[in-house]
Amino acid sequence: MDWITSNFEIFVSICLGIGLSASAGFRVFIPLLFLSIAAYTGFVPLNEDWAWAGSLTAVIVLGVAAFVELVAYYIPYVDNMLDTITVPLAAIAGTAVMVSVMGDLDPVYTWTLAIIAGGGTAASVASTTGAARLTSTATTGGIGNPIISTAEAGFSGILSILALIAPIFAAVIVVFIFIAIRKLYKKIFKKKSLARKQI
Repeated sequence: MDWITSNFEIFVSICLGIGLSASAGFRVFIPLLFLSIAAYTGFVPLNEDWAWAGSLTAVIVLGVAAFVELVAYYIPYVDNMLDTITVPLAAIAGTAVMVSVMGDLDPVYTWTLAIIAGGGTAASVASTTGAARLTSTATTGGIGNPIISTAEAGFSGILSILALIAPIFAAVIVVFIFIAIRKLYKKIFKKKSLARKQI
C-alpha cells in the first residue's frame, strides 16, 4: 500500500507540474505566482531546494512581475517583442515549476521529467500563442491582440488554479490543448502548402 500511495503522489506531482507548465506557456509569471502563494499558505509542499519560492518575498516579487507582464501584453508591438523571449522563458519556468513540485524522486528522473514534460510543454504552448499573435497582428493590424492577450491571461490563471486543486484534471486539459495545437498547426501548414501551389 505504501508503494501504491508513494507512486500515486509522484503521479499527482507530475500532473501538477504539467498543468503549471502549460500555464507558463500562456503567461510566464502567473503560474509561478499561484504556486508561490500556494506554498506560502501551506497548500502545496515544495521541493526542499525550492522552499524559498514559498516565502513572502517571492510572493511579492512574482506578484509584481506577473502584473508587469500582464500590462506589457496590452501595449501594441511590445506584445510581439515579448513573444520572441517568451518561449525560452516559458521553457525555463515550466522546468522550474516541475522541479519545485516533485517530491523525493531521483534527481536524474526529476530533471529529465522537468525538461521534457515541464519545459517542453511550456515552450510548445508559448510558441503557439506567439504564432497566433503574429497572425492577429498581420490580419487585424494588432487590433485583435488585446483579445488574444486577455484569453491567454485567463487560460493561464484558470489552468494554474485547476492544476493546484485538481492536478489530474488539469493534466487531462493539457492533453486537449495539445490536440488543439496539433490541429491548428495542421491548418496552418495546409494553408501554406495551398498558397505555394497557387504561386
